[in-house]
Amino acid sequence: MDLIETEFPGLLVIEPIVYRDKRGFFLESFNKKAFADKGLPTDFVQDNHAYSSGIGVVRGLHLQLPPHAQAKLVWVTRGAVSDVVVDLRKGSPTYKRSFRIELSAENFRRLFIPKGFAHGYETLTEENEFMYKVDAGYAPGSEAGIRWDDPELAISWKTGNPVLSDKDRELPLLAQFDSPFDF
Repeated sequence: MDLIETEFPGLLVIEPIVYRDKRGFFLESFNKKAFADKGLPTDFVQDNHAYSSGIGVVRGLHLQLPPHAQAKLVWVTRGAVSDVVVDLRKGSPTYKRSFRIELSAENFRRLFIPKGFAHGYETLTEENEFMYKVDAGYAPGSEAGIRWDDPELAISWKTGNPVLSDKDRELPLLAQFDSPFDF
C-alpha cells in the first residue's frame, strides 16, 4: 500500500495494491501488520457499513468527543462520495480548515482520519456503500457534530439541495463548538 501525506498532520490517503485480472480484482482491505509497519493505528474495534441511495445525500459533519473520540479508516465499496474532514485540533496548523477527497469503488482509496476531525461525505452516484473502521466504539453521549453548511467553513458541496437527516440539519455551527481536542 502507498501512503500519501496531506498537509493536515496525521491525515493520510491510502492507496492499496489492487490485483486485477479478467475475473475482476483482489485487494487487502486492511492488514494489521502492514498498518503497524507504516506506523498507523491497528486497534480498530468496530466496522461500520452505510448505504445511501441517490445523488446529493450528505452525512455529517460528525465526530465523537473524548474519552470516546475515534480515529477512522474510511472507504467506498459501491459508488462514489466527496469525503470531507475538518481539523478541530486546537494548535494544529490546519485548525478549522477542511480537506476533501473523492473516494470511490473505482479508485479504491482509503482515508485515515485521526482523532480530532469532524467527518462527513456527499454521495456522487445513485447507489453508495461506505465502509469504515473505528478505534473506539459508538458512545451516544459523546457524539457531536458541526453543520454541513457552516459559513465559516465555506465547504463547497456539489449539491445545492442535499438530502439530510433531521439530526444533521440541526447540528451547531463551528462558532458554537468548543473543541476539546489539542494538537
